[in-house]
Amino acid sequence: MKQIGILGGTFDPPHIGHFIIADEVKYACGLDEIWFIPTNEPPHKRKATSTSEHRLHMVEKATEHTAYFKVKSMELDRRGTSYTIDTINELQEKYPTFFFSFIIGADMVEYLPKWKQIDELVEKIQFIGVKRPNYRLTTCYPIREVNVPLIDISSTEIRKRIETGLPVQYLLPKEVYSYMKEHRLYETS
Repeated sequence: MKQIGILGGTFDPPHIGHFIIADEVKYACGLDEIWFIPTNEPPHKRKATSTSEHRLHMVEKATEHTAYFKVKSMELDRRGTSYTIDTINELQEKYPTFFFSFIIGADMVEYLPKWKQIDELVEKIQFIGVKRPNYRLTTCYPIREVNVPLIDISSTEIRKRIETGLPVQYLLPKEVYSYMKEHRLYETS
């Protein structure tokens, strides 16, 4: 049975923290692949700053040289609010012999009780929780904990740095940085 880790997010923009988490979880849990699934409209966040097309292209560019990283556009194709239960149902229907684990940061663990159909979801998949500064992996739901190097980078912080003219080049995969510069993403003027 193929073991797949799912890493969802707005990826607005995708940064090195996303790829460090993916790589560490893949090896710690013995997964075959990590699938990046950019969300259209997450229920817990505001709308993304850049278009879904730009976000998808940035993730594709950042993952193109790593054979075990795959990108799936299913949530962007579906449109509307992205719920994990809908994505998992679709994946299990399409890939009935695969086992899916869903990777979440410690900041999302506290929101699990609010997730749509969470009780059904925990029966269908394994949650893998990764540590994040200033958050704890405490929940009543079963979560496999994975320690990853603590790198305090967020897409929000990267966008703020760009707005104020601070450097971001080493916080992003070089392909993402080049794409952002080429398309003038997140620039205010």
